Order: sequence, then C-alpha cells, then structure tokens
Amino acid sequence: MLSTLLVIGGVLIGLFVLLALIVSLSGRPQTTTRAPGRPGPAPSWVADAGRPHPDAWSPLAGAGTHEMPAVR
Repeated sequence: MLSTLLVIGGVLIGLFVLLALIVSLSGRPQTTTRAPGRPGPAPSWVADAGRPHPDAWSPLAGAGTHEMPAVR
C-alpha cells in the first residue's frame, strides 16, 4: 500500500517537473530595451512590398497575377 502511494506520488512529481521544464523552455524570449540612438529591428519583406496583406475573403482583383507569370 505504501509502496503504491510512493510510486504514484513519484510519477506525479515527475510529470509536474516535466511540465515545468516544457513551459520554461517554450517561453518567449525576454524583450530587450534599446539604448537611445540604436536602430530598431530590420524591416521585413512584407513592409517592403508596399501593399497591405490580402484579405482571404475579398474577390480577386484580376484573372491573373503579374508576380508569378504562367509558364507555357
């Protein structure tokens, strides 16, 4: 009886430690404060496109696209 409780308690403690390890490793990295005068992060390619992100539910603007021409 006592050995069964010790085994169950050990398993529960092991699972709790494993959960704590997973949570600590999957956390977001800590944000850093930048000193004045230092540049921010580099702009992404989305910002360089000059267009807003397309809406999935809006109708297409045209039949084709100029970004990926058809290969014939």
